[in-house]
Amino acid sequence: MNGENDTIAAIATAPGLGGISIVRISGPRSLAIAAQLTGTLPEPRMARCAQFKDPEGATLDEGLLLYFKAPNSYTGEDVVELHGHGGLMAPQMLLHAALDQGARLARPGEFTQRAYLKGKLDLAQAEAVADLVESRSSRAVKMAIRSLQGVFSAEVNRLATDLLGIRVLVEGTLDFPDEDPSIVVNETVRLRLRDAQERLKQLLKHSRQGEALRSAVRVVIIGRPNVGKSSLLNRLSGLDRAIVMDTPGTTRDVIEHPMTLEGFQIEIVDTAGIHETGDLVEREGVNRALKEMRAADIVLLIGDTESGLIADREYFASRMNPDIKLIHVRNKIDQIDGEARRTECDGQVCIRMSALTGAGLPLLMAALREAAGTAALDENAFLARSRHIEALQEASGYLDEANGRLQSEGATDLAAEELACAHRCLGRITGEIHSDELLGEIFSRFCIGK
Repeated sequence: MNGENDTIAAIATAPGLGGISIVRISGPRSLAIAAQLTGTLPEPRMARCAQFKDPEGATLDEGLLLYFKAPNSYTGEDVVELHGHGGLMAPQMLLHAALDQGARLARPGEFTQRAYLKGKLDLAQAEAVADLVESRSSRAVKMAIRSLQGVFSAEVNRLATDLLGIRVLVEGTLDFPDEDPSIVVNETVRLRLRDAQERLKQLLKHSRQGEALRSAVRVVIIGRPNVGKSSLLNRLSGLDRAIVMDTPGTTRDVIEHPMTLEGFQIEIVDTAGIHETGDLVEREGVNRALKEMRAADIVLLIGDTESGLIADREYFASRMNPDIKLIHVRNKIDQIDGEARRTECDGQVCIRMSALTGAGLPLLMAALREAAGTAALDENAFLARSRHIEALQEASGYLDEANGRLQSEGATDLAAEELACAHRCLGRITGEIHSDELLGEIFSRFCIGK
């Protein structure tokens, strides 16, 4: 990889005003650059006060100097950290001083990429670093830490080790073509394979559960004019995000609001009321509402009467992707002295509530969690990425094929190939098998200082 022996530097803290900013330097010239900037050679893992100076001897800043000697550092290389004052200009001046002394600006994710290449982290753990930084809920943080500590990788590696043992037994029969394959590929091998299949399915289940916490769930509110869509957005967000008036057609565009709802991320989208109109602006709002509905993860179909909800369900049924989860909301129960409750509408959830008073809001939130797949999230879930899910799905398919091949006479060689393919899929998750393109795609999404 080009430049892997360069000394790199970057600001490792968020830009903007703050009390402290850290310039991180990693590579063979780190210690020499620290000596040039501070006039002293630091001892490993000993924090010391220092003045940071430019080549002319002018003081740029003062703070703490830390040195982590290879291989006992984040990247596995010599690493120096300059802890100075935060702000807009002081950290940039200190960084440029390090660059002037022979470092180059780090690429996005290059510190973590070097940690991976030096064997400090596997690929799944490296991705967990980015997940931890980007986490927007306490659950996501806990899951990212578990992956960073290697819990997810350990599960994958245990499964890969078991598959290797099965491959050895199955491929051993290919070295003795004159022997009866059933002598070696016996019921014990088949039991081990079925056990591996079941464990892989559990790993896939836990990975899918955690995936729901990585990206925001898009929840689109749909309904006729004046049924309370904007009031519901305001109630969910806790803000006067949308204008609420009795005049029909108040909302003419899409209004989005990101939020964390009981541990998971959602994007609440308010839309224009669906109705026939000759007004060009309103018509465009209706078209955008229908477009948002088709792209939603969850649709909240809201009405203010029972008959209105039934009519709307019939109207939207042909216009909605059948894979989209639908929750019916019977709003304005405060006007009829109705009771907030959860019912079923043709097998779908219906929440009777009041967006004005908040009655029934906990029922709606529980329904949202259930529809998002996070209500039954257990402690074994992993904050998996889409590429992990894809690899596990492929591996599961290969194991299913291998199991079928082992039941067929004369298909042991084909079973061995299916097992090998499954093994390679697991290797892609931890990075034992990778391409430069994959690494470039993964680490390019990190921030510069990581």
